[in-house]
Amino acid sequence: MTDHHINIFFSDEDGGYIADIPDLKAYSTFAAIPKQVLCEVEAAHQVRLEAPRTAGNPLPEPTGPLMICQGAI
Repeated sequence: MTDHHINIFFSDEDGGYIADIPDLKAYSTFAAIPKQVLCEVEAAHQVRLEAPRTAGNPLPEPTGPLMICQGAI
């Protein structure tokens, strides 16, 4: 699987957490708690990568560093 960087941040304006994947434009999710928003963006990531896999096309490559934050969520 191709690993892409995921941003998770709290939005005061929206009153919850937003997660996005910068390498996959227009992919973001919203949830009340960080763990939920992470699960949702990971599911969206899998769906987004399924189309190129099925068609035999190359997967979008990560452009930034993969960062793993243990215990943060």
